[in-house]
Amino acid sequence: MQDLLSVLFYVRKSKHEDATHATVYLRITYDGKRAEVSTMRKVPLAKWSAKANKVNGSSIEAKQVNRNLDVIKNRVYEIYQKLLEGSEHITATLIKDIYLGNTDDNKFILEMFEEHNNRMSKLVGKDYSFRTLQRYRTTQKHLLAFIGSSYRRKDYPVKNIDTQFINAFIYYLKTELNHTHNSALKYLSYLKKIVRIAFANGWMEKDPFYNFKLKTESIDREFLTKEEIIKIMEKEFSTPRIENVRDVFLFSCNTGLAYSDVEKLTADNIVKGIDGSLWIKIKRTKTKSLSSIPLLPIAQKLIEKYKDVENPKGTLLPVYSNQRMNSYLKEIAERCEIKKNLTFHMARHTFATTVTLTNGVPIESVSKMLGHRSLKTTQHYAKILDEKLSEDMNSLKERISAAEKASNGNK
Repeated sequence: MQDLLSVLFYVRKSKHEDATHATVYLRITYDGKRAEVSTMRKVPLAKWSAKANKVNGSSIEAKQVNRNLDVIKNRVYEIYQKLLEGSEHITATLIKDIYLGNTDDNKFILEMFEEHNNRMSKLVGKDYSFRTLQRYRTTQKHLLAFIGSSYRRKDYPVKNIDTQFINAFIYYLKTELNHTHNSALKYLSYLKKIVRIAFANGWMEKDPFYNFKLKTESIDREFLTKEEIIKIMEKEFSTPRIENVRDVFLFSCNTGLAYSDVEKLTADNIVKGIDGSLWIKIKRTKTKSLSSIPLLPIAQKLIEKYKDVENPKGTLLPVYSNQRMNSYLKEIAERCEIKKNLTFHMARHTFATTVTLTNGVPIESVSKMLGHRSLKTTQHYAKILDEKLSEDMNSLKERISAAEKASNGNK
């Protein structure tokens, strides 16, 4: 492939017959086709060597010109190498345009991810959470492996991304990385964000995601029953860190706050509500929507328990990393003989079902406390609750039937 490219310099004389200097031009030849551009450098005609492609002599001027020409040549080969790694549509004109900076349509997807993630890293804690940045970085890592495996390249031109590329990436995530359908779609959503940035900037002719439809599979979110919550609450733990994790988990069970929101909760988020009692007012990290949550007695007691404990970040509760929290929760589940896969996010599901909906709190109120933008998101919990209500009603029917039989037997 390297033999297809030729880079040389030549001089073009001025129209004046008595001209002693000439302008040096760059000629890029690829696959037999040429593109030429002025280097804006003038050299003495008498000192130019057409054979060596440089100025003869050891003067300071000659050395400066020749050094500049070497820089130009290296830049052209650098552009060519980048195109080889990412695109099959190479032309001499394209190389020239990139050299001149006259094109923005030769953007590469991993390059765009890197630029996006670098900008996002500076906004962590302001507009984005660190976990969101991690997801973008993980998507970039998976995409790098996919492009290397499927296309034998280090990057891929964003303008060439189409539905075939998207489907191949989903297939790779599911087969090579063993991700579930829903997990693969989450990574795809981050790719979609970057691709649509490229489309909005005119670096793609069409949006490959415009008519691309993939639905997530419905999954039943696990939650704790009242009996399981009591088990965890009453269990004695001799290790302080396990007790801390248990308390923070129970706090989330009684407030519905996600890990990222509990982690940043401060005294400023506790305010007096319109009813005179204490409320949590916090803008959710994930959706930026406001959650308004009346503090239940258990949550208030937990805040009181840790009011004199100094936390480096000035937060209300001692919150470890999400990974450590989930690791300790596995130990808690084992010691409490709970067979479910206990994770911190299960506390949020427990608040939505066992703590609120099961006790007759209207779904609209639950949605507001959870900070959901749409009631549809909350309705999933109602669906789970319907299954439980069905079981409860069937049990009630059996008790009524048994009571009727007993009554008839006494007559």
